[in-house]
Amino acid sequence: MAIISILNPKGGCGKTTISTNLARHYHDNGLKTLLVDTDPQGSSSDWHAAREDNPLPFISYGKPENLKALPGIAAPYNNIIIDGAAKLEGMIAAVIKISDIILIPVQPSPYDIWATSDLVDLIKARQEVTDGNPKAAFVISRAIKGTILGNEISAALEEYNLPVLNSITTQRQVYPRSASQGLSVFDGFMALKARLEISSIADELDNMITQGDIRNVA
Repeated sequence: MAIISILNPKGGCGKTTISTNLARHYHDNGLKTLLVDTDPQGSSSDWHAAREDNPLPFISYGKPENLKALPGIAAPYNNIIIDGAAKLEGMIAAVIKISDIILIPVQPSPYDIWATSDLVDLIKARQEVTDGNPKAAFVISRAIKGTILGNEISAALEEYNLPVLNSITTQRQVYPRSASQGLSVFDGFMALKARLEISSIADELDNMITQGDIRNVA
């Protein structure tokens, strides 16, 4: 079992887009996957409710103390995907404590990257007392197609001494269009490039799971 959390206290960075599509990717590839919403805004909850026959198992938590029960509830699953809160508060700290891997989506702007400073500090403080866990990495999200990530972005990311996924997501209409119906880019849309983006992120996460000796079993 691996608990993968998508965290960034800054809104609009693509947390829910990555969370919901990543969960569907794993589900569609035969892995028992649980999607968890810990954001008071409830974006993943709204997404799940928009489709009556949504195939993904789903739960929502409103209080940090309730998260203590999640590892036990999630035991039958291969992967748990947590859509994190949009404010740096008790819920994010509670999510960090139970996570195996934390993915930090950031838009390709130094300002958005610098806004993650306090989150990175929390993650590193946890790593110091748990032998380097949870593993954490940045992923560039909502990049504009055809643009080149500048040196200033690379420099800003290097300040945090965390790995950056080679995979990115770009701004594509299929992401909000599918989400409005409670669907994913894997649901009948002409969305090959978007599917490849999500699948590539999943492949890199799977490598982190393997390298981190995280048991991914039913």
